[in-house]
Amino acid sequence: MAKLIIQIPCLNEADTLPGTIGDLPRAIPGIDVVEYLVVDDGSTDNTVEVARRLGVHHVVRFRRHKGLAAAFMAGIDAAVKLGADYIVNTDGDNQYAGADVPTLLAPLLAGKADIVIGDRNIQTMEHLSLMRKRLQQLGSWVVRQVSNTKVPDTTSGFRAYTREAALRMTIVSDFSYTLESIIQAGKKRMAIAHVPIRTNRRTRRSRLFGSVWTYIKASAATIVRIYAMYEPLKVFGSIGLLFFAAGLTVSLRFLYYYYAGAGSGHLQSLILSAILMIVGFQVALIGLLADVISGNRKLLEDVLYRVRRLEIEREQPENLMAGSLDRPH
Repeated sequence: MAKLIIQIPCLNEADTLPGTIGDLPRAIPGIDVVEYLVVDDGSTDNTVEVARRLGVHHVVRFRRHKGLAAAFMAGIDAAVKLGADYIVNTDGDNQYAGADVPTLLAPLLAGKADIVIGDRNIQTMEHLSLMRKRLQQLGSWVVRQVSNTKVPDTTSGFRAYTREAALRMTIVSDFSYTLESIIQAGKKRMAIAHVPIRTNRRTRRSRLFGSVWTYIKASAATIVRIYAMYEPLKVFGSIGLLFFAAGLTVSLRFLYYYYAGAGSGHLQSLILSAILMIVGFQVALIGLLADVISGNRKLLEDVLYRVRRLEIEREQPENLMAGSLDRPH
């Protein structure tokens, strides 16, 4: 029996949650059970009460605001423990058209993908400025390069996961899960698909970041950090090679003047060359050490995956299906 859980991370979404829930499907071909899960990220309004009044099946509550990434992972963890075979993530502001959930699930049900990400076709979104559209395009291109994927809309939060993909997901960022999860999935060789989706009229401004530049800095830091976690030898090796090459170039310059009889006047070049080459060598060594640590991290991720499976297998179904995970975090 195939079970789908649609999770909705929420922060003060009492006004928009009714529209979000009302837009979601109650039945989907190929799915036997459809349930909703709200993750309350420390809301100060009556989001939880509204969710219960709307008939939401499960609620996970944080005592205080922890951020979108933490809310996303809490929802993923709760969904797999509740026996979900498929998990769809959507936003509480009703940005995404709930009627497109079956479209999002289609590649998963057909066995063609582990993760499916909705493509909003950023260029057609009227409320976004031209600058935002160009930045979104650039950011998605960068993520595609570092993750070796073909996802056109990497910041889309409308996405679907198989149970297996969800179990292997580990988000370490405090900012957002969207970019990190794609890079992580790409490095783990998961099958990632994308489908065109529709969006609803905007109900409010984004709360994820205060300004465009704040978002750019946070996103860039996330991309660099996650890529360095999975490809440390490439990152540090490239940096070390640049320093070493610069030092080698300066040393060749010194040798030129030395054999020209003017070497005594360019001792600064010799010193600079030595410093640059030593720094380059040390950075390369850091890359080798980081690569060993990266190997250990992959082993830890595999252990975490196995522990999650064991936890789920040992959970009592009657406890999981009680109708709520209303526990403080």
